[in-house]
Amino acid sequence: MNSVDMPLVSVVMPSYNGSGFIEASLLSVLEQEYPNIEIIVVNDGSTDTTKDIVASLQEKNDRILLINSPANQ
Repeated sequence: MNSVDMPLVSVVMPSYNGSGFIEASLLSVLEQEYPNIEIIVVNDGSTDTTKDIVASLQEKNDRILLINSPANQ
């Protein structure tokens, strides 16, 4: 069975000022054996470099979707 035939698994990862661990968290999910996966990162108004880190990884991997919220809600 190829990955297109497998159900899509969505991982939602909320983050607020998570620059210290967001890259390791994303890479951990991406390293899973299950191939048909998407990661939705909800950046909840971070004031650190979380947005930049996720955006950089997103450029290299189209399975990452970044949603930016302007303020912590």
